[in-house]
Amino acid sequence: MKLLVFQHIDCEHPGSLRNYLREDGIDWDAVELDEGEKIPDLEPYDMLWVMGGPMDVWDVDEHPWLVAEKQAIRTWVNDLKKPYLGMCLGHQLLADALGGTCGPARPPEIGILEVSLTSEAANDPVFGDLPKTQKCLQWHSVEVAQAPEGAVVLASSPECRVQAMRVGTNAWSTQYHVEVEPDTIINWGAIPEYRKALEDGLGKGAYDVIKSDGDAAMEEFGQSSRQLYNNFMARVRK
Repeated sequence: MKLLVFQHIDCEHPGSLRNYLREDGIDWDAVELDEGEKIPDLEPYDMLWVMGGPMDVWDVDEHPWLVAEKQAIRTWVNDLKKPYLGMCLGHQLLADALGGTCGPARPPEIGILEVSLTSEAANDPVFGDLPKTQKCLQWHSVEVAQAPEGAVVLASSPECRVQAMRVGTNAWSTQYHVEVEPDTIINWGAIPEYRKALEDGLGKGAYDVIKSDGDAAMEEFGQSSRQLYNNFMARVRK
């Protein structure tokens, strides 16, 4: 079994999910699109994960590789019909690539916040047995405004209706981050764009707050990520 990962900045990698991949002996290749690496032939891969990043789905002039990435996502989900998992930007790219829309989040969601599963999640093979309400790391100023046709919204929050979704029977994505590990907030806080968004939204000193809240929730993050990973992999192996 082989995994392909699209990354958009070095520090937004599969995070804690790497531990589970290692335990399962699953090989994975990362393509750092922001550094000019090219998308390989998709056929040899069994699953595709698309991670977060500081750019927006419409930034195609500044980041022209987004065009090829969206086409690859369409091919993967619609034509190859193989399992897909997207997080944050990967969630937004899934929506945009398949005919949905994204727009500014008002207000931006940044912090350790709660999301709640929708009633439609109860029968979903990946989200069905996750906690009905869970704490998660949010760090986004764009959201999915309109999910693609036929998508099922699986989680929501007061600030963002489409926190998680399923498209078809093979693609899942989350606006929030499930891959958090102990150094995630430290690494992201060192990125100027991320630090600015944090302080613009929550004020000076916000980093210390989010770091403290994240440390307190780390065990819950781990439990949620492990369960989502196990459920997703069970679907992959069917």
